[in-house]
Amino acid sequence: MRPRSTESSDADLAATIAAGAGDILLGVRHGGLLRGRHLGDVGDAMAQAWISTVLRAHRRRDAVLSEEAADVGDRSSAERVWIIDPLDGTSEFAMGTDDWAVHVALTVDGVPEVAAVSLPARGEVFRSDEVAVVDGPLTGRMAVSRFGHSYHSAAVAARLDLAEVRIGSAGAKAMAVVRGDVDAYVHSGGQFEWDNCAPVGVALAAGLHCSRLDGRPIVYNNPKPYLPDFIICRTEIADAVLDAVASPW
Repeated sequence: MRPRSTESSDADLAATIAAGAGDILLGVRHGGLLRGRHLGDVGDAMAQAWISTVLRAHRRRDAVLSEEAADVGDRSSAERVWIIDPLDGTSEFAMGTDDWAVHVALTVDGVPEVAAVSLPARGEVFRSDEVAVVDGPLTGRMAVSRFGHSYHSAAVAARLDLAEVRIGSAGAKAMAVVRGDVDAYVHSGGQFEWDNCAPVGVALAAGLHCSRLDGRPIVYNNPKPYLPDFIICRTEIADAVLDAVASPW
């Protein structure tokens, strides 16, 4: 009889990493001994160090794209690539708010196959293999930056009569849609792949519409990991949202 493997599944590993990095970040905040830029810098560094060490130990053959470190492996030829944001919303974390996240996703041929998003200050971990499909009545609200609307999100809000809910990090905004607190998150100001890969992976698993503003699928692990725009929204309003961003006048 073959011995049972103790290796975690990709889904379990992603969720464990997201939760563990969140615990580390909460520890960095402990006692209020660090503040502002120093708090953010230490949080970024410690979460990155732990995540990169865990991936080396458990997925040595996989490539890694992370905000806080050089690429691991040859992403251009790798089928499996982990896309990581150790601390999404560093400014929110440093200010002491709850709107920050940890993003962990495994892409296979550019598509998020496994994803986990932790909102440590809220005690929540969303994982793509367990997330519930979003249903229930629409809320009439949409997530926007803490600074307010962008041009395209304002067009969507006006066309669909959606009230704004100001939320900090990208992960926190996306999970507000997954949670059913808001109906849409429309971003057109540019992000990097680590800012939204895990949130999009979880949102897709929750049955939400995710696409570029022109309706194209979102593809990850590009040579330049910059993503100009995307939509995460309830499927019931997806056509109306796409129409609003295409013809905002």
